[in-house]
Formats: sequence, C-alpha cells, structure tokens
Amino acid sequence: MQDYNLYQTFAKEKFGFTFTNPEFLVSALTHRSYMNEHKKSAKEHNERLEFLGDAVLELVVTEYLYGNYSEPEGILTNWRAALVRTESIGAAGAKLDLGQLLRLSRGEKHGSERAREQILANAFEAVTGAIYLDKGYDAAKEFIHQNILTTFEEILSTGSWRDPKSRLQEVAQSIEGQTPSYKVIEETGPDHDKIFTLGVYVGGKLKGKGTGPSKQVAQQEAAKAALETYGSKAKHNAS
Repeated sequence: MQDYNLYQTFAKEKFGFTFTNPEFLVSALTHRSYMNEHKKSAKEHNERLEFLGDAVLELVVTEYLYGNYSEPEGILTNWRAALVRTESIGAAGAKLDLGQLLRLSRGEKHGSERAREQILANAFEAVTGAIYLDKGYDAAKEFIHQNILTTFEEILSTGSWRDPKSRLQEVAQSIEGQTPSYKVIEETGPDHDKIFTLGVYVGGKLKGKGTGPSKQVAQQEAAKAALETYGSKAKHNAS
C-alpha cells in the first residue's frame, strides 16, 4: 500500500495544499521505467497526466501573454516557447525538488544530466495535470504562475527567448563585426544513432562547442556555449 502521507506532506510543503485524491500525485511522480520494475505495486505511470498537464500549461501561458502584452503573434509565440521549453520546466521541477519523490528505475536514476532534466520537465507537466484534475483550472493556473511565469522577466532581460544562433549572430556582429561559422569537430556512434560535436567560430576563433543527435541541435548548443563566453556583453546586446 502506498504511503500517501509522505506525498501529502510534500504537497503541503511545496504547493500549499494537499490532494483530495493523492493517487494523482503518486502517478504524476511515477516514471514509466519504475512500472517495469514494480508491476505489482505501481498502478500507473505519469505519461497520461503529462499529456494533460502540457495542454494546461500551454493554455495558461498563452492566456497570460495574450492578456498582458500587445506584441505580434510571432513574438508571443517565441516567448511562450521559452517559457514552456524543457529547460524552463525542468528547472522549475528541480526547484520544487520533485526528484525527492520521483519514482524511477535503477537505471534511470543514474542517467545523464540531459535525461534527468527531461524527466523532471515531464514530471512538472504531470504534476500540473494532477493539480488540474484534483483542484481544477484555477489551482493549476496559480501553480503555473508561481513556478513558470515568475521567470518571465528574467527571460526578457537576458533575451533567452530568442533562438541561440540568431542571438549569437547579433552579438558577434555587434561586438566583433564578424559572422559566426559552424564546423563539425567530431561524429561518433552508428549511422542510425550518431552524436555530433560542432564548434562555432567567430573571426577564426573557437567560441563554443555543442553536442547533439543532429547537426542542428549541436549548432544550437554551441551557440549557447558561445553566448556564455560573451557574458554580460551578450545580455546587454539582447536588451
């Protein structure tokens, strides 16, 4: 039998309320991999709640942006994407310490940092779905406002809502009068599962490296790394 008290105490501490049906929270914090190892004791993993929470999250963020800003659709879309991307909601999940009660397989517990971020992001969406089912739309909306929309000012001030490659091009041209170029440094793995490492160069100097399952993803990661090297200059340029 599941120890609901542990989950209710966590909910009270982190969310400010307890669940009428604590099984929603238990399911929200159960990864599919855990089900594979505990078929008899685990009732449901969090993917259905994640599906629901993703829709609620996007609606709340869209409603907020539409109601508070008069920018054109393209800008609002980019802002929304920055607020609901894996990095943003994964960070929110980590800040709430969802990993404290997150039920994972032994293998997943020792996964990569990127995999951990994705799992926390999915858990955050699932918890959003659980709150929506248990407490209704207004409670889910308040949860999203407290944990996601409070980061919006920082996203605006740093310009992180812009595509990293586009931001880097603006920064490099502004500071150095140069356009960045990207080159493949390394390719590893079989053809069906390759990993690419690319470098981004400005004025012939390596500014950052990025790795990913495609050249496009690796370029974005390299651009992010390069923006870090410009530091406060990049933030000033973005404002």
